[in-house]
Amino acid sequence: MEELAGIIVLGIFAQWLAWRTRVPAILPLIIIGLLVGPISTLWTEDGLKLISPIFEGGPEGKGLFPGRSLFYFVSLAIGVILFEGGLTLKIKEVKETQRSILRLISLGSLITFIGAGLAAHFIMGLDWRISFLFAGLVIVTGPTVIAPILQNIPLNKNVATVLKWEGILIDPIGALVAVLVFEFISSADPGMGFTTHAFGTFFEVLLYGGNLGFFAGLALYHIIKRELVPHYLLNVFVLAFVLFAFVVSNLMAHESGLLTVVVMGLVLANKDVPRIKEILSFKESLSVLLISILFILLAANMDMAELRLLTEDWRPIALFGFVALILRPLSVFISTYQGNLTVSEKLFISWVGPRGIVAAGIASLFGLTLQERGVQGAEYITPLVFMIVLGTVLLNATTARLVARLLGVVQEASGGVVIFGANDFSIAIGGYLKEQGRSVHLVDSNERNIRKAKEQGLDGIVTNIYNSELAEEYELLDAGYMLAFTGSNDVNNYALRRYAKIFGERGAYRLITADELKQRSQTDGEFVFSYSDDFLNLSEAYRESAEVLEIAFNGKEEFLEIMGHVKAEEYTVPIFLKHPDGVLHVLPRNPEDIILEEGTYHLVYLGLELPTLTGRATSGELQDAPIQPA
Repeated sequence: MEELAGIIVLGIFAQWLAWRTRVPAILPLIIIGLLVGPISTLWTEDGLKLISPIFEGGPEGKGLFPGRSLFYFVSLAIGVILFEGGLTLKIKEVKETQRSILRLISLGSLITFIGAGLAAHFIMGLDWRISFLFAGLVIVTGPTVIAPILQNIPLNKNVATVLKWEGILIDPIGALVAVLVFEFISSADPGMGFTTHAFGTFFEVLLYGGNLGFFAGLALYHIIKRELVPHYLLNVFVLAFVLFAFVVSNLMAHESGLLTVVVMGLVLANKDVPRIKEILSFKESLSVLLISILFILLAANMDMAELRLLTEDWRPIALFGFVALILRPLSVFISTYQGNLTVSEKLFISWVGPRGIVAAGIASLFGLTLQERGVQGAEYITPLVFMIVLGTVLLNATTARLVARLLGVVQEASGGVVIFGANDFSIAIGGYLKEQGRSVHLVDSNERNIRKAKEQGLDGIVTNIYNSELAEEYELLDAGYMLAFTGSNDVNNYALRRYAKIFGERGAYRLITADELKQRSQTDGEFVFSYSDDFLNLSEAYRESAEVLEIAFNGKEEFLEIMGHVKAEEYTVPIFLKHPDGVLHVLPRNPEDIILEEGTYHLVYLGLELPTLTGRATSGELQDAPIQPA
């Protein structure tokens, strides 16, 4: 009991420590696992580990999992983690980088497999079979270690998309390759008989894993959409369904379950699944707990003899240097040749290639199994893979931010717009901004409102504005402006305080309150979107005319004349001032103070058509605006 509780407590502490120090959690998790595992034998009185993952020592022995139970637990946990990763894969994200991603997980995997196998054989002197088993395991770049890098460093969209998709999709590929090599090592006849067996295994995994994952994903989608499961059971039902599909797939084809759960997640991520955010939030919390437990367990399961293999010889360090500093850049540059990535983006992707839980978990499973069978060199599998995992994570965690800035792949404040509140006039304004080439995302806790926005071709996120995870939404990476357009003054003010510096680096605005409208002279106007119209006025203007229109004018005199018409119209609300160069400005507090240069300007407004020629815009850009505390 003490060991199990200790793992959970230490795991969550490691996660908190990673959050405070802004490093991938895998780093403190592995270090803690080694401290309570093999390293603890140096000071314990009985020479036993503080935490022993596998039960040993007979009736009086200690340990958590008897026999092979640890590896069954590891396998199921990895399945849940990969499903959660698959839920974040939206196909629309890869329109610009899909070729690079596909080549990275195919050609890049092949280059890594061949190169790492040759390096393990010639540098470490390992048997060819063990060398290529190691190579299959280090193909993967795990999502559990890529995600913290994406969250902590504002990378540009191309780099972030490639790293995220590669990290999730390549996990089942690496696992599949490792399984094929393991089957070869386990085969009594390594000749033509194995070749037939290996190809048969490969196609079985693809056939069963891909098809079962696709149809299981569709079945789960329809179950959720038709509300066949009550709300309070939904999250645990999805978990049970994923584990069921994972186990069934593995029974049909050995180790095909990893592919099944990734495909399931991919299907759900690209369907309009009700309450998907709620499901994803539950799976994220579960994944954090499982990752915390797994890394400590697997690190603690090593022993001092395996650690000495790494510290008493120069060859493991040489192998690490070749895999991380030579092989990774080589595979990236060859795979992305003639793609749309810049040299700087390729260099950063080459630098960031941390390995994760799938590599560590399968290495522990296969390494122990082969040692039990007496395969020569099998004792190197687990320590070498852990060295690659720990070394790449340590290298990337400490240098990724610096390298990103040196290479210029950090996301600068962009022109994307986040609108809080998916009401009717917000959707109309968002549609106008999208017509100007803007990336627009609406945020609302009402699922029906977001569905309405999506029907108008806009992107929307169903979530509570008080949800702290909103700041980490991948879809909002390119946000530079934010508009708080909800019907609640408290929510609008909170949005400004909480998210202005995250989503509104170039401009953040809220609606004026009814009280401020009555006492206009006392209004603090630093963040006010309109000084003459509140939520009610905008809603009424939309009801009268659901269009955002423009009216052209030249010079200040015509502008003031038009503003006079606007004030005379009860249901017309001015929104933006578009300059001759297409730049959009939020209107100033006092229109009389505006300074206009030569050229044709346009007043953008919502409501009834003014008695002058109007028309829709074709281009526009919001004005840069510094953010100050609300």
